[in-house]
Amino acid sequence: MVFAMAAVLWGVGALLKAPKSSRWTLIAVLGLAVLVIQLTLPDGHQVREATGSDIRLWGLIFAFSAMIFGYFTALKRLKTHIRSDEVKTQKTGFSAAEIDRYARHIVMREIGGPGQKALSQAKVLVVGAGGLGAPVLQYLAAAGVGTLGVIDDDLVENANLQRQVIHTDDRIGMPKVQSAAEAIAAQNPHVILRTYHRRLTAEIAQDLISDYDLILDGTDNFETRYLVNRVAVRLQKPLISGALTQWEGQISLYDPANGAPCYACVFPKRPDPELAPSCAQAGVLGPLP
Repeated sequence: MVFAMAAVLWGVGALLKAPKSSRWTLIAVLGLAVLVIQLTLPDGHQVREATGSDIRLWGLIFAFSAMIFGYFTALKRLKTHIRSDEVKTQKTGFSAAEIDRYARHIVMREIGGPGQKALSQAKVLVVGAGGLGAPVLQYLAAAGVGTLGVIDDDLVENANLQRQVIHTDDRIGMPKVQSAAEAIAAQNPHVILRTYHRRLTAEIAQDLISDYDLILDGTDNFETRYLVNRVAVRLQKPLISGALTQWEGQISLYDPANGAPCYACVFPKRPDPELAPSCAQAGVLGPLP
């Protein structure tokens, strides 16, 4: 009966969308009430029999529950302590190796130490690891952007290597995001790369984009471009979008939160496919990206 009541309390709390902490509190109160019943009512009492006639059983249950609670509480505190240490490490500045690595940035008065620190604390999402995404990832990692995310569902192909410089011949057939991860790990171990080997869809776009400070769109289809723009506008995230074909390209910052237009404001309608052929159809100069 007690377990059934606990299940009902948990279920009702879930239906009411009560936080888990509140639901656990109610179950703990129920458990204390059972202990009071077991300690105060005489042997053979109907209520005591219905809630388990032997208090030793409840003692074991509560002891075991306390051990589990203590374990997860200690684990949570340990994780918090680790995160705190990570934050303290970031605030103390760069290691000698990092100062030497970023010296050409730090000596520039427009960047300096504070600018390099801002880069190290930034989180940038790159949509697409192809013609534009490949050099973008390579240079942002080299520059010391602390956390990079990349989402792409394609595999490395031989025809990519003419311009997608982050990929190599021995990684043909590998997911592009994995190839990018290997290249960045070899180039700069001080940055974090989060990889998402899948297509960006409306179902995941908001949760993914909300975790980053800046979005870079280097995709080759307008469906994704308009999707990224919609979510970036909704979340008030700045969006840098680039495109290229043959001998020319374009790049713009879209930041409606700071008074600039959005991508769809500038390009309200998708162009005719014949007017915007893909790189595979029209070709592209290798160094252009």
